[in-house]
Amino acid sequence: MARVSKVLIVGGGIGGLSLASGLRNRGLEVDLVEVKKEWTVYGVGIIQQFNVIRAMAQLGLVDRFLGAGFAFENVGLYSAEGSLLQLLPGVRAAGPEYPSNMGISRLTLHHVLSSAAVEKGTSIRLGLTVEHLAQDPDGVSVTFTDGSRGRYDLVVGADGLYSKVRAMVFGKELKPRFTGQGVFRHNFPRAPEIDHLASFYGRHHNAGLCPLSQDLMYLFVTSSEPGNPWMPEERLADIMRERLKEFGGLVGRLREQISDPRQVVYKPLEALFVSEPWYRGRVVLLGDAVHATTPHLGQGAGMAIEDAVVLSELLGEDAPVEALLSRYMQRRYERCRFIVESSLQIGDWEMQGASNADRTGIVRKMMDVTARPI
Repeated sequence: MARVSKVLIVGGGIGGLSLASGLRNRGLEVDLVEVKKEWTVYGVGIIQQFNVIRAMAQLGLVDRFLGAGFAFENVGLYSAEGSLLQLLPGVRAAGPEYPSNMGISRLTLHHVLSSAAVEKGTSIRLGLTVEHLAQDPDGVSVTFTDGSRGRYDLVVGADGLYSKVRAMVFGKELKPRFTGQGVFRHNFPRAPEIDHLASFYGRHHNAGLCPLSQDLMYLFVTSSEPGNPWMPEERLADIMRERLKEFGGLVGRLREQISDPRQVVYKPLEALFVSEPWYRGRVVLLGDAVHATTPHLGQGAGMAIEDAVVLSELLGEDAPVEALLSRYMQRRYERCRFIVESSLQIGDWEMQGASNADRTGIVRKMMDVTARPI
């Protein structure tokens, strides 16, 4: 019998909700608290690569997941003018019956994960987070922000880039850093030729088009933003068009259609990698709380979902908690570090205008690394 029977997950994002399903699959009691009073989702769309589809299969969510997005096989690498440089075939890591990759709107993905967690029996409370944690050898006593209390065998901090759990248990000195770049995103009706992920390499920017459904795709562009400037909401459309000025072809045509600033989502790019142990006693971190990356390799959410697969698998075992958490970190550390460091390297090349940078080489290595079992 597993030594962990009751778990608190702090944070109702992609990683926390995925973990809830994984733990409920193994019969563990799961409480999840989310500081937002209502489910809200930031962003436009998300790329889910073959390793994520495999992870979703391991969580028992792949069929509802695939039915909610746009499945595709290949990744195309293009010049800024739109000429195809290379077509990278996908890997069917989840099995021959499943596609290699898919795009899905963030709102749709959230609905898939949250509805599954609820159906599996997760107790979810919104508008609530932790106020105080007190550990002892047998468990963690938690006081919540509404004054209620709970007792748990394990607490998981899945509360994102600015994790309160991380600050409470690991110290406030562990903070994300601004990388020097930002990303702009905008939805469009799907063009027939965008039936795969298309990445466009400019001298100072990287743009991409990803299908989200039969009728929808999204355009993104990463850009150098020295000093992390404030982006006035009323100017977001103008600024996104300016950041796309070096691109031709389909991207150039779409650029001229960007006119409503309310349709543009902008986010400064921040990163964090915790190089010390990811756990303290019976409190452990997951996802962006411990290894937040930039979107250059499209693996941020994927790493959080893989974390959930590994941690839920281990917590079902009969072994001391510290041993299980140590194994969790050992299985995840190098893989997540590679994603964070490689994504940052691509961003640095973009900001430097490094025309001889081997971005294709990094993408190929990422595909090789993530194809390996977790």
